[in-house]
Amino acid sequence: MADVMAADPDSDFRPDTGTDWAEVARLVLTSRAMDELEETRLVPEKKVLYQFSARGHDMAQVMLGLHLRDGDAACGYYRSRPMLLALGVPLADALGSGMGREGGYSDGRDIGVVFNYPNPGGAHALPMCGGVGAQYTPAAGWAQAIAYKSNVLGEKDDGAIAVVLGGDASCATGGFWSALTIATTQSLPMLFYIEDNGYGISVTSDYQTPGRDIAANLASFKNLAIWNGDGTDPAEAEKLIGEAIGHVRSRKGPALIRLTVPRLEGHSYQDTQTYKSEEAVQAEWARDPLPKLRAFAGGLDWGLIEASVEREVEAARAEAEARGVSTPDRVTDHIFYDGVASKVGGNAGLPMDGTTEEPQLEGQRINMVTAIRRVLDQELEANPKVMVFGEDVGPKGGVHAVTLGLQDKFGVGRVFDTSLNEEGIVGRAVGMALAGLMPVPEIQFRKYAEPATEQINDCGTMRWRTANRFAAPMVLRIPGGFFKCGDPWHSQTNEVQFVHNPGWKVAVPSNAEDAVGLLRASLRGNDPVIFFEHRAMLDDSWARRPWPGDKFVLPFGKAKKTREGDKITIVTWGAMVPRCEAAAEGISADVIDLRTLMPWDRDMVLDSVRGTRRCLIVHEDLRTGGFGAEIAAVVADEAFLDLDAPVARVTMPDVPSPHHPKLLEWAVPSVEKIRAEIDRLVGF
Repeated sequence: MADVMAADPDSDFRPDTGTDWAEVARLVLTSRAMDELEETRLVPEKKVLYQFSARGHDMAQVMLGLHLRDGDAACGYYRSRPMLLALGVPLADALGSGMGREGGYSDGRDIGVVFNYPNPGGAHALPMCGGVGAQYTPAAGWAQAIAYKSNVLGEKDDGAIAVVLGGDASCATGGFWSALTIATTQSLPMLFYIEDNGYGISVTSDYQTPGRDIAANLASFKNLAIWNGDGTDPAEAEKLIGEAIGHVRSRKGPALIRLTVPRLEGHSYQDTQTYKSEEAVQAEWARDPLPKLRAFAGGLDWGLIEASVEREVEAARAEAEARGVSTPDRVTDHIFYDGVASKVGGNAGLPMDGTTEEPQLEGQRINMVTAIRRVLDQELEANPKVMVFGEDVGPKGGVHAVTLGLQDKFGVGRVFDTSLNEEGIVGRAVGMALAGLMPVPEIQFRKYAEPATEQINDCGTMRWRTANRFAAPMVLRIPGGFFKCGDPWHSQTNEVQFVHNPGWKVAVPSNAEDAVGLLRASLRGNDPVIFFEHRAMLDDSWARRPWPGDKFVLPFGKAKKTREGDKITIVTWGAMVPRCEAAAEGISADVIDLRTLMPWDRDMVLDSVRGTRRCLIVHEDLRTGGFGAEIAAVVADEAFLDLDAPVARVTMPDVPSPHHPKLLEWAVPSVEKIRAEIDRLVGF
């Protein structure tokens, strides 16, 4: 037996001696039968296009799945179907999803190996991602939600855990290290389950971790219990899995279990494994866990189990193939919340009851910083499911002072600092949202969102790719844009990238009143929202407004005319709004502040252009591929015959934000440049 390392060798937990080995055998044989069916029939018949065999990984994974229960959640990866079978997924869904048939995991929208499984009364299989390593931080978020519900909401702690599965190659990813940092520093109930087959497709594991053993390398990692052994030995695998899960359930901290397993087929069906010698392949097959399981559980009627499995898998194939293909007219459903709640995640915000779209102005003018902070304060007070977190949001109050004082009032359980890893900030927010909370993560500057791009993308597509089975609403606050000076690292806007990510709503308020209405609407909505806070407007005198009331909400997709006229339509947002107003002085112009970019108010823009017959778009982002190009295309498509002049844009040139104020002022659209273009178009 391989060495077993545990942080607490005196643990009073003992593995479950009542393992149902007949059920283990049935599920392993089912996994094998499904792999064989796909490899010998469904892939050659081109009914399955992506196939990943789980042979060699299957036995230990089944044992893991059988240990999971209601309240748990597991984040798997593309070779995790045996665990899914152990959770009880219908076989017709498991096969039909691989064939892209309607129903199942995604209604034909996603490949079948990228699964999800809402499982009332059992453990959820959270929506997995197509990217290696992307599964780790959402699992950490689920684990932190377990702790939050117990410590903050006062719910009973019933020993629920989060489990994440990954191969040895995934241990080299940023997602793995970020989640490891989160779990160990916060002592979260999380189990890292590492299946080490020695390969990342063709790349051997010595390129992934020194010495080819992540468990050995983490032996000195504080606050992490480690188990390390053979995933092909039935008794050893069951013992190690039981001990590791028992450790986490008993709230002794996170754990990592590494089990060595053979990958008995290629990485995928198309992988011929020519990079392996014949001796290496034979050595892997010599470690096949199925013969070991047969010998270990020799008292079972294997013939009877095999016959039963064969009938069940064939019946599931017939049922799956009888399913149709989802009709194309449904493929645009579930990009956003459409009034039907997802099965898992969402509905954590307060209801809109009693809110109003009409501002009730009161008191002196306040800046945008104060307005945003006040909304966060009110929603934290009223909704215990809301939490605010990010780098430096705690005692420091945020580098822009937006969260100042919130931790003092609500405590470190609800307003807390995080490790310096943006993937971890957004990824854990995904897990928290799936667990029924309303996370409000902050990214310090727009440029810093880049390490979190994968998590942002995956979060946005979640409702769509699971056909509304899962959703992860959150409000992701991101300051950006210039402020007095510029630079390539803190002054980027690039809002268009978020608009291009399906499933995200994007707010770009230009003033305190709009910030209040849009933020409150975001916190009470059921979609993930990018809330862009322009640095130049946070304390700008123009952006100050009286408090619009405690019940004010502003719907997305509703622009505002800040100035009305009939000679030209000027479309803008964010810090460019006051510049456009100043530039339009003395001109009869419609100045439209879009306020939100996803969705944007096409109707107001088109109606205005049809009246003024001219359109100028002004934004701070770069010219090429900026969101202004989308607006210009829509205007050209739908109002071309109404135009008396070409659609024009005033933007930043295609350069990063310059640092020196003189260079910055040249690059950012100025009042003078905007006015010159207004005059050109009006005189065209």
